[in-house]
Amino acid sequence: MTRSAKLAGLPLGVAGRATLGLGKRIGGRPAEVVAAELQARTAEQLFQVLGQLKGGAMKFGQALSVFEAALPEDVAGPYRAALTKLQEAAPPLPVATVHKVLATELGADWRSQFASFDDSPAAAASIGQVHRAVWADGREVAVKIQYPGAGPALLGDLKQLGRLARMFSAFSPGLDVKPLIAELEARVAEELDYRLEAESQRAFAAAYDGDQEIKVPEVVTGTERVLVTEWMEGVPLSKIIAGGTPEERDRASLLLARFLFSGPVLAGLLHADPHPGNFRLLPDGRLGVIDFGAVDRLPDGAPEPIGRLARLAIDGDAHAVMDELRREGFVRDKVDIDPEELLGYLRPLLDPVATGTFRFSRSWLRSQAVRIGDPRSPAAALGRQLNLPPSYLLIHRVTMGTIGVLCQLGGEADFRAEMQRWQPGFAPAEA
Repeated sequence: MTRSAKLAGLPLGVAGRATLGLGKRIGGRPAEVVAAELQARTAEQLFQVLGQLKGGAMKFGQALSVFEAALPEDVAGPYRAALTKLQEAAPPLPVATVHKVLATELGADWRSQFASFDDSPAAAASIGQVHRAVWADGREVAVKIQYPGAGPALLGDLKQLGRLARMFSAFSPGLDVKPLIAELEARVAEELDYRLEAESQRAFAAAYDGDQEIKVPEVVTGTERVLVTEWMEGVPLSKIIAGGTPEERDRASLLLARFLFSGPVLAGLLHADPHPGNFRLLPDGRLGVIDFGAVDRLPDGAPEPIGRLARLAIDGDAHAVMDELRREGFVRDKVDIDPEELLGYLRPLLDPVATGTFRFSRSWLRSQAVRIGDPRSPAAALGRQLNLPPSYLLIHRVTMGTIGVLCQLGGEADFRAEMQRWQPGFAPAEA
């Protein structure tokens, strides 16, 4: 079955089961029972198809698993269970294929570099899988092995998106899609080279060396398609989301925000893949971070206009917000938007950093999703007029993804203080 056929099978499968569900309702079965079965089966098919593809589709599935917090609870349940699997599990590579990649990347005598190697994968990443091993010097290590063919698969997915650029423009006339696709292609090309990931991870590990709250594993060695790092035990955020204590949720929420705010300042990099499988609470209370394949290089820290825009919006200066958004390219020159309406669109999204403490929740995210996502609403119409400059692509993705995780965690913390501490341009709000 080809990749395109598998992707096409998602909506076709949903439609087919919807028809089946209609027949059962006619047969007298309660509609809500049929709907629940339909959702559960659709979620499972989504997991199977996206997991098999292993390329851009699996990354898409991981993104969906973050944003299930925006769905109504009766709909979210089945998707939560199936999509969370995509964060740390995928159909494994055959053992012979694993050994072949290791021999190609580390040499025919690759086994001599390990005291032991577990052929069963311990976890899956979006373009590879992770094995647990012991390095020759006795260190426990994680060995990430890239799926053969992952590169062409990912780039093929992006080319498909490029062909749909005109369709995207119809839905969002203010959005210039082609530069975004070009930026994504450049980022994906970087993510496929584990040597670049090793370089980024070393920079993060050095920046947080000795930190009392953040832990980044050391890199042992890396090639284009194999990356060996120190093993790190901990409780994945997916498990804390599923059953963590209030204290664990609050701690994880605070440290997740602190890491993502502080990375550009301390390492000159932004970790750009914020899904729960990449973070874990360690036994000593620190936040452990893995997977540095997707990063945004910000040697001067996060862009100052982000902080300044947030401060101006919280202060209610609609015209200044509009001027800044035009200057940064979020509102294109020929697009006419009322400044007060634009402020009304943006301001509720800043609630988490407008007050001393804030509790993220699924209900808050759902309310925002309904407010700006209902195609009949004025907010949705306004949102379609906004543009996303390519230089802000990863920052936007990280921000939205992190909000999704924080709403799943449901933790409370002083997020305003974190933004004030780390984000350039925001601190004058306290003056």
